[in-house]
Amino acid sequence: MGSTAAVALLLLLTAVPAVFAVTFRVGDTAGWTSGIDYTDWVTGKTFRVGDTLEFQYGLSHSLSVVDKAGYDSCDASGATQSFSNGDTKIDLTTVGTKYFLCPSPGHCLSGMKLAVPVLAAASSPSTPSSPPSPPSTPSTPPSPPTPSPAKTGPPPSASPPANGTPESKPPTPSYASPPANGTPESEPIASPPPPNAASKGVMSYGMIGITTMLLMYRVMS
Repeated sequence: MGSTAAVALLLLLTAVPAVFAVTFRVGDTAGWTSGIDYTDWVTGKTFRVGDTLEFQYGLSHSLSVVDKAGYDSCDASGATQSFSNGDTKIDLTTVGTKYFLCPSPGHCLSGMKLAVPVLAAASSPSTPSSPPSPPSTPSTPPSPPTPSPAKTGPPPSASPPANGTPESKPPTPSYASPPANGTPESEPIASPPPPNAASKGVMSYGMIGITTMLLMYRVMS
């Protein structure tokens, strides 16, 4: 930041002579007089629109503003402006070469004339652009979405029994018919065991049949 301000100040200071108008004293300390080479005085100087030429001279001299033809021939008859006040200031308002001479007899021929090339006014320096601002802090990337757990379906229910298949039940025990009057009551017939296996079922039913036949024979006898 400090270095940027220093550079801007340096540019401003170096541009001051070109921005502000300058007043040139013609002939420097000698002024506007005879015996001065004004062509040499102009060399190395830059004149711009907005600058001022100051002519200081004695009573034996004066100042005429002429064109190039009058300058070349030392003829002030066609002068556009003439001054004799001893301290004349000419503002340079347009671009181009301006011509001046002293109309006193013999003075112009002795070298008392001046041609000043005027340049356009210097443009004011542009304000240095401010340094770019530092890049902003990158934003935190969004976190990836958390996948939702897959929904678990209800456990499969047990398959119901096939339609039309009856549920097995143990056989109902049978009893013998009651005896006739006066006949002693017969003992109850034991219930057959449940059909756990095919072989046991066959044997059980066979025993039941034999027992039943014996009881009937006993009753009839």
